Amino acid sequence: MTDPEKFLEAHRGRRIVLDEIHRLDNPSELLKISADHFPRTKILATGSSSLSASAKFKDTLAGRKSDLWLTPMCSSDLKDFHRYDLKHRLLFGGLPPFYLNRKLPERYFQEWVDAYWAKDIQELFRIERRQSFGKFFEMLMVQSGGIFEANRFAAPCGVSHTTIANYLRVLEETYVVHVLRPFSTYKSAEIVAAPKVYAFDTGFACYYRGIHSLANKELGFMWEHYVLNELHAYLQTHKVRYWRDKQGHEIDFIIERRGRPPVAVETKWNSRDFDYGNLRAFMRQYPDSEAIIVAGDLETVSMRNIDNIAVTFLGLDGLIKRLNYNQGSSKRISQSRK
Repeated sequence: MTDPEKFLEAHRGRRIVLDEIHRLDNPSELLKISADHFPRTKILATGSSSLSASAKFKDTLAGRKSDLWLTPMCSSDLKDFHRYDLKHRLLFGGLPPFYLNRKLPERYFQEWVDAYWAKDIQELFRIERRQSFGKFFEMLMVQSGGIFEANRFAAPCGVSHTTIANYLRVLEETYVVHVLRPFSTYKSAEIVAAPKVYAFDTGFACYYRGIHSLANKELGFMWEHYVLNELHAYLQTHKVRYWRDKQGHEIDFIIERRGRPPVAVETKWNSRDFDYGNLRAFMRQYPDSEAIIVAGDLETVSMRNIDNIAVTFLGLDGLIKRLNYNQGSSKRISQSRK
């Protein structure tokens, strides 16, 4: 592939799969030449990060590519593997070799992190001080789902506030963490700046928190992560936010919709264990919003009126169908998953 045109000419009109394309010296050159001069040659290029994450990509390829975000295993993947064991998925995680193990593959987690450092971080970003970066990675996994404050990480990691911000950017660009910004219309009572950071996979969050079996408290916490994974997988968007006011009321996820009121999504492992105070506070601020409670013990969809608020109770399948319908894109999303 040192001569992209010669390579593409030899495979004209074929379907080519290039795994870990970011390991090429100039990956965007080959893709650009293919798009401009070999339109009948179809390339599926996989990588560990967005094309803009690395200096190796000298061209954004705007208008020449279509992106598909491959998340850890979602619900339809579990069905395809004929092993729909949700608790097992939460504990073992959603990377197929991990999920398919019968025993908790603790060795795999560290091996994955070592490979991530060597193949992604070193090759793409040339970050030094592995110990500091590794400490930051570990702290984020342990505190997954919490409010991010850079000052809390700088001293334990032995680096500056600016370096911590750079580390977070790298982890986000390589999809190892998800940064959720607060939803706000800049009302004086709302949190408008502090993001929340989630681990990309429940298995890694469990591993670094030392969880070997899931009690009810951990189930709820990991269920929240899994719902986020489901939203990312099917909606193919990073524009998932959270909401919090200065009185401590919080909504897990807010789905923004262009020109329409937002959707407030609260997650609970058990639908009977729910406090409506957070939802009431949000709906007072945004009365036209749609309110959804997604629970691990629900398979059917039901509507309840709570303090004159119409709340939809449903499970994961119902959540995705409802959001797809609201966005008018269920056919496109179904095709993209296939």
